[in-house]
Amino acid sequence: MTTNPFAIAQAQLDEAAKLLKLDPELHELLRQPKAEHTVRIPVTMDDGRVKIFTGFRVQYNNSRGPCKGGIRFHPEETIDTVRALAAWMTWKTSLVNIPLGGGKGGVICNPKELSVGELERVSRGYIRQIGHLIGPDIDVPAPDVYTTPEIMAWMMDEYETMLGHHAAGVITGKPLFLGGSEGRGDATARGGMFTIREAARELELDLKKTTCAIQGYGNAGMHAHRLIVEMFGSKVVAVSDSRSGIYNKAGLDPEKVAEYKAKKGTLDGFPGAEKITNEALLELDVDILLPSAIENVITEKNAAKIKAKLIGELANGPTTPEADLILHKKGVFIIPDFLCNAGGVTVSYYEQVQNANLDRWKVEEVHARLDDAMTEAFHAFIQMRKEMQVHSRLAAYLVAVDRVAQACRTRGWASRATKVSKTKKELTPA
Repeated sequence: MTTNPFAIAQAQLDEAAKLLKLDPELHELLRQPKAEHTVRIPVTMDDGRVKIFTGFRVQYNNSRGPCKGGIRFHPEETIDTVRALAAWMTWKTSLVNIPLGGGKGGVICNPKELSVGELERVSRGYIRQIGHLIGPDIDVPAPDVYTTPEIMAWMMDEYETMLGHHAAGVITGKPLFLGGSEGRGDATARGGMFTIREAARELELDLKKTTCAIQGYGNAGMHAHRLIVEMFGSKVVAVSDSRSGIYNKAGLDPEKVAEYKAKKGTLDGFPGAEKITNEALLELDVDILLPSAIENVITEKNAAKIKAKLIGELANGPTTPEADLILHKKGVFIIPDFLCNAGGVTVSYYEQVQNANLDRWKVEEVHARLDDAMTEAFHAFIQMRKEMQVHSRLAAYLVAVDRVAQACRTRGWASRATKVSKTKKELTPA
């Protein structure tokens, strides 16, 4: 078993490529990023010394439109993680059928150890190094792990300073008053809720009677806690962050938990709840499990112990390929990450559209458009799953990879001979 995220992403693609019968050269094109960049960022620290940070930007595939993908600030960031996330973003934008490609970026740093001034200088320094590689029609970054709307504002400002004119569409996830979109804050979780609603219909689950556990209490996990209670009346019995977890079989109030976490910086000690580990949370006897933290938390070692009927992957890459097969045989329904958490990039796309048109949409319009996009993507995925009789992740890959492959062929990046697709009743370039 490998835990290298890019090796996992490639293995997942390989499985889909085999069923799609992709030509070898097209398969190889899709296995690797089109471009990747490693940069060194000199930053003057508060004590006057200059520290060199390493940053990355990977542009995986732009056959369907400009690259799109977040920027992560993390002390353990690696080029392989960024490659994997850029690949998954390629499949994600394809699956929800928006005209974008996939990219990702990151800087090796620990924001918790940086002052506000140092964090701003790292952010601006990163954009100075990659500014010539990005743009509204080239590659559009966004927030990710440990990056915020304020950081996006600094980055946009640095880019505009370099250009000498306004270019709000260069980055998304900005504050509302600087061109951000209504509905972006909870978009990842809200998009996931729309897919959970559709999956519950498939499984004939009454969401009002379901129990739920959420691993990870960052942006996605916190909003998921609130939304699954507000929208469906589900009972969330356990949540966790990187340090600790809490459990109460009677249910946890989302407002009280979020307020406690914001005040204390941890879930540990939340009144009226038992302490639980992240590992134990994954194996709870609940109906719905929402892994919302990091990669590779569901593996061949614990997959057989998971009791949830439905897993909604709000995190990127939480399940290994070996675990996918075990869960599929157990009858666990997985909503794959690049479908379940695609709400974030979808609303980021809406932000790009609003910026390009100097427009602003009301939050109700954003939510309605997001619902339509996520529902359409879910049904394309579920139709493929039923037609091909494959596990969930492979079904999502088949839809997404087929669309990207068609774009590459049509552009002349691979053979353009015509044959009947094995997975769709239509003629597609081969």
